Amino acid sequence: MLKKQKAAASLPAPQSKLNWLESSTLSSISGLMAGVDEVGRGSLFGPVVAAVVILPKSALTAPIAGEIKDSKKLSSSRRRKIAQQIFTLALDWKIGFASTAEIDQMNILQATLLAMKRAVLKLKVQPALCLVDGNQLIPDLSVTQQVIVKGDSLSLNIAAASIVAKVWRDDLIIRLGSKYPMYDLERNKGYGSQRHLLALQKHGPSPLHRKSFRPCQINRE
Repeated sequence: MLKKQKAAASLPAPQSKLNWLESSTLSSISGLMAGVDEVGRGSLFGPVVAAVVILPKSALTAPIAGEIKDSKKLSSSRRRKIAQQIFTLALDWKIGFASTAEIDQMNILQATLLAMKRAVLKLKVQPALCLVDGNQLIPDLSVTQQVIVKGDSLSLNIAAASIVAKVWRDDLIIRLGSKYPMYDLERNKGYGSQRHLLALQKHGPSPLHRKSFRPCQINRE
């Protein structure tokens, strides 16, 4: 079993989308692997969301292995279709999030790691190894972890988690955005678009904006 890594993994990039790390560098790992990724770290509004996905090893040779990409590289409609395939194929998947209040209280990095931890702790199927996107281990987690920089383009399980997290959070922000139409959240998903920033200047932040983020620190005396 791999020991817990304390630094970002130095792993070679797959030569093709069908040659994910799970079928190359990590192919000797026995047991199931989970992928963990987050979305919403840079958003000004709403929670930071993490997803964990455990795909069966058979997914590496299934058509979906050639279709999954980093969620940011997919159109919204394509992302939703692939997410449905992931839900059907996955042995387990879960969502965790940290609220706006928690982000403001502990900072975005710690809130992101908390969201990841919450997602992993919800799993009913226990992985032998968690592949975590980025260069930070999830604190106080008993399962063995491997951090992978740019993991959403290298690991099939992380790429799947990226898609699931993005679809789940987008749906949430659209629902929340109906209460605050002035911020154009349906389009910007909470990120700092020009229209969003102008609305913050005009209306000030909503209760769900991240007050610890500079663009939300509006003095409207």
